Amino acid sequence: MASQSGTARDAGFTTRPSLTIKRRINAAPAKIYAAWTDPKKIIGWFGVPAKLKEGTLQAETDLRVGGRYRISFDAADGEHFQVGGVYREIVPNERLVFSWAWHSTPERESLVTISLQPDGGGTLLTLHHEQFFDDAARDGHEKGWNALLGQLEAFAG
Repeated sequence: MASQSGTARDAGFTTRPSLTIKRRINAAPAKIYAAWTDPKKIIGWFGVPAKLKEGTLQAETDLRVGGRYRISFDAADGEHFQVGGVYREIVPNERLVFSWAWHSTPERESLVTISLQPDGGGTLLTLHHEQFFDDAARDGHEKGWNALLGQLEAFAG
């Protein structure tokens, strides 16, 4: 359950749900960064293979602050999925901050921060996803992100 400060509660504001996932990956930060920013690499790990219709995963990036990205795919059952947003902060090989919204619920925009820290011969990746619409959205994304980070680890490691 989300917590709120007395000041926020008194002002009528509530804290929206968020999540943080940390994962150590046996690859250099530059390789992990490229996996998040190069469309050809994104399609190598993004999406749940068992649910994807083969050949439908697409990614586009305009890697600059204010630039947009889009990732889309069709599920095996024919349902179309598309997520996209705007890059808010870019520090090559260290940090990416971008908005996140599914095409089916654009009003539920949230914010993702990817932080990459060198860790021996690998990288400590911290994914912070905030401003979820509700706890159910957070819980669904937590499950999805954990699966995707496992795939990223296999792709990059």
